[in-house]
Amino acid sequence: MSAERDASDPHRQAWTTHALAGAGILGVALVLGVTAGAQGELPSASTADIAQALDSGHPTVIDLGARRCIPCKKMAPILEALADTYRGRAGVLFVDVNDDFQTAQTFRIQMIPTQIFFDAKGQEVKRHVGFMDDAAIVAELKALGVE
Repeated sequence: MSAERDASDPHRQAWTTHALAGAGILGVALVLGVTAGAQGELPSASTADIAQALDSGHPTVIDLGARRCIPCKKMAPILEALADTYRGRAGVLFVDVNDDFQTAQTFRIQMIPTQIFFDAKGQEVKRHVGFMDDAAIVAELKALGVE
C-alpha cells in the first residue's frame, strides 16, 4: 500500500489507522482529528497548575485528551461549565496530550479522553476512560464530598 494515498480515498482512514497502530495516543488523536473551536475551552493545564490543584485541599478532576479528538471536543463545554460551577470547591482541569505528552506519560494515559479523580489530599481515587457526561462527573465530585 502506498503512503501517498489520495485524501478522497474511502479506505484512507482505515489505512491510516493501521499505519499508526503503534503510534499510541498521538496516533489515535491524529486519526480521529477534527480541529476544535477556540471558544468555550479550558486552557491546557501546566504541571504547575496540576500541582497547585492537587495541593489545594479540594477534590480535583483532570481530563486528559486532545483538542482534535471528537469525544474530547464534546467534553470541552462540560468541563468549562463545571470549572465555573465548582470554582473554589473543586479543581476541574484539562490537559491536551498533544501539547503536553510528558504529563500523559506521567499519568500513564493509554487512551483519550481519560478523566482522573483525586481526593482532597491529592490522591488518585478513580479513573474513567472515554466520554463522561456532566451528570457522571458531578456524581463523582459529590462522592468526593464536593457540595
